Amino acid sequence: MTNEELWQTVLAQIQLVISPANFATWFKQTAIVSQKDGEMIVSVPNSFSREWLKNKYHKLITKIINDQDNRIKEIKYTIGSVVQTTPEKKTNPAVPTTEQLDFQELKIDKETNLNPRYLFDNFVVGSFNELAHAAATAVAKNPGETYNPLFIYGGVGLGKTHLLQAVGNEVSRNSDRNSDKKSIKYLPAERFVSEIVGAIRNHQIESLKTKLQKTDILILDDVQFLAGKEKTQEEFFHLFNALYEKNKQIILSSDRPPKAIASLAERLRSRFEGGLIADISFPDLETRMAILKTKAVEKNIEFNDEIINYVAASIQKNIRELEGALNRLSTHQKISGQPLTLEIAKELLGSLVAGPPKISSPKKIVQVVSDFYDLREKEVFGITRKKEVVKPRQIIMFLLREELKYSFPAIGRMFQGKDHTTAIHAFKKIKKGVGENEDLAEEISLIKRKLYGL
Repeated sequence: MTNEELWQTVLAQIQLVISPANFATWFKQTAIVSQKDGEMIVSVPNSFSREWLKNKYHKLITKIINDQDNRIKEIKYTIGSVVQTTPEKKTNPAVPTTEQLDFQELKIDKETNLNPRYLFDNFVVGSFNELAHAAATAVAKNPGETYNPLFIYGGVGLGKTHLLQAVGNEVSRNSDRNSDKKSIKYLPAERFVSEIVGAIRNHQIESLKTKLQKTDILILDDVQFLAGKEKTQEEFFHLFNALYEKNKQIILSSDRPPKAIASLAERLRSRFEGGLIADISFPDLETRMAILKTKAVEKNIEFNDEIINYVAASIQKNIRELEGALNRLSTHQKISGQPLTLEIAKELLGSLVAGPPKISSPKKIVQVVSDFYDLREKEVFGITRKKEVVKPRQIIMFLLREELKYSFPAIGRMFQGKDHTTAIHAFKKIKKGVGENEDLAEEISLIKRKLYGL
């Protein structure tokens, strides 16, 4: 493989495990610039991206690189513009060019942060997302007047980012057509937090606030990341009010409804619930097949119905994984220059279709529940009787019994040697609560999705 082909393969793998928003934020304008004596140099656009890749994604990048070429022993990141180089040797006609392997995700509008590939035209609508789609199209037609704010929530990889950015792209297209230029800004919440922190550190917070308050349409993705960040929440609360009072459109997404976001200021939760809340659930088989065929047309690739049916039947809970599988198959077909067979497709996608991972240890349950309620794990095992800790603690006990079939005495011993009756009480209370309280039932459902990676 050339450096370009190797890096495209790396990007295809990374897409399977991170959100489109994070992919677009941290992997645009990156490339392999050199390989020598087991050392690889990856170019990134700025120091912030370099630190983020080193600290958060280095292990993932290293693993993927080593799976492709185990001669690489060290990966370094350097700041610089990406320069596409042409190999000196003649290219094999069977090997695709860089243009063929181009990732649309990298073509981000620098002013709006919008990805031009996310459109209503290529968003597949089904019963699982029709309310969210209808609300989004209504907002795009009359921003600031219909459903403000619009809050869309759903599990990982179900199309929230696509829908949010489709609104921005549609408004941008309409404003260009009508010579009524709208200021649109799309931000993943992680990036918003980073910008707030950076502005405070550099004494530029007022400048940042002034810039954001001029936005006509603010789109904030994955707002659950605001949980526990009090200063960022405070700044966003004032920004929200400033935009709302001017009838500027606010669009938000999360992996859970506002009421289930722990450590979220009540006044901010109230603002989130003041407009329309729409959920996106799991797509059915027919919709998954339609999504695959739509994506295949977009990428100008062709697979037979047998392969499409296999992928749609095997990957049931995550649209992003569907597209990731399609990228993997597409890359292989283009590099090999041969039509893909079902047998090869099964081999390529073996790790994706092995089924949802099982919970191997109680640590996973403790970690997921603690993260969900924005608690430190040591708080869960402490002696405090605070309401915000007792409930998650009881949910952990419930899940240890329900999912791992732990005995009540064993559960009690995990929590500083508590009596088994404490675990029994917790299990019965949560079990009864799930049947009587819709909010609690939804929280447990969201936690289980995270436990099983859905």
